[in-house]
Amino acid sequence: MPDTDTYHLTLPETGGRVPVVFSSPHSGRNYAEAFVHRSRLDDLAIRSSEDAFVEELFSAAPIHGAPLIAAKAPRAFVDLNRAADELDPAVIEGVQRAPHNPRIASGLGVIPRVVSQAQPIYTGKLTMAEAQNRIAAYWAPYHAQLRSLMDATRADFGTALLIDCHSMPHEAITGRARHNIPLADVVLGDRFGAACGQAQMEQVEEAFRTAGLRVSRNAPFAGGYITQAYGRPAKNQHAIQIEIDRALYMDEARIEKRADFQEFAALIQRIVADLCRIDGTALPLAAE
Repeated sequence: MPDTDTYHLTLPETGGRVPVVFSSPHSGRNYAEAFVHRSRLDDLAIRSSEDAFVEELFSAAPIHGAPLIAAKAPRAFVDLNRAADELDPAVIEGVQRAPHNPRIASGLGVIPRVVSQAQPIYTGKLTMAEAQNRIAAYWAPYHAQLRSLMDATRADFGTALLIDCHSMPHEAITGRARHNIPLADVVLGDRFGAACGQAQMEQVEEAFRTAGLRVSRNAPFAGGYITQAYGRPAKNQHAIQIEIDRALYMDEARIEKRADFQEFAALIQRIVADLCRIDGTALPLAAE
């Protein structure tokens, strides 16, 4: 199981590989003491934007032939689902103001200024050198490995499907509730078709619906940087962002697993098995 200070990579055992790659960029929880000390937040608040336990929910992927790459560094420290140049002048010294970017404006650039509910992380600004060091040490290696996984998968199978795994605050769904319309348990984002072929999207949606979960597409989350950067349907490379309601498996306020966490994890593991059987997964490896 290849491992670095930046990410944990679990590869499938030899044989039985499939053209699917799983990524969990926001589940990192290695909060360095120096970072925590510098933050103005308490131990729970600083974790509020973390996709806690998501890498555990999808941990069965390698059993079914797909690699799983999961971040170690927390999202509050560096956001791997943002472009490396999404720098926030309100938290990084020397950044020139650029055309309006809603993610940066809300404090959610590659070096976040806030966590959930717009809680500020710092009392002052970071130097440009510190920001660039984080990007070089954490963002760049993660994406180099993810791109290598996607390239190798497409080379072997002629196609690749990236499942980008996330969780969403329950309030993100309740805030959009409409009369007599059930709340979604899962939101699938493919940037309104720009990042994934229709057939692949339908099969992913069917896997969740068959398991009894309510699914919506692209609202309120259509996909972030990873979906945008890696989704190239014209090149047989597809990407879908998956957002799972945190209330289904954890206590959001305490950031603790619910008593029935293992039952829900087993449900997701069955879905993972179905995702790994999406079109083309039974094909043998391409000839050397």
